[in-house]
Amino acid sequence: MKSESLVVCDVAEDLVEKLRKFRFRKETNNAAIIMKIDKDKQLVVLDEEHEGISPDELKDELPERQPRFIVYSYRYQHDDGRVSYPLCFIFSSPVGCKPEQQMMYAGSKNKLVQTAELTKVFEIRNTEDLTEEWLREKLGFFH
Repeated sequence: MKSESLVVCDVAEDLVEKLRKFRFRKETNNAAIIMKIDKDKQLVVLDEEHEGISPDELKDELPERQPRFIVYSYRYQHDDGRVSYPLCFIFSSPVGCKPEQQMMYAGSKNKLVQTAELTKVFEIRNTEDLTEEWLREKLGFFH
């Protein structure tokens, strides 16, 4: 019985470029890039882009039974009134995904994080967990 080798998907060229631009965006609203894996091409590709989207709205865009990668630019108001715009990488891998799909996403996550040069990396196992409160709590550990 052969063991399933871990698939590490490459990141589509145009997506790499889009992520690079996204990192330097000047807008001050929340924005998200949602990415999925094209299984046949074994590539991470763009799924959807959103501007002015709250964490709760973002949650509604995520499939409940399929993994997704999200890069989220979030307007974060600190307790002392300062505002920053952290870029968050969120790996949505809901319980109930197909195991092989789950593995493909899990195996490709680090490469995508490195490609996008992100440091704030979070994971949710249930799309319902993605709330403003959750995100603020997670970001609190970095500041």
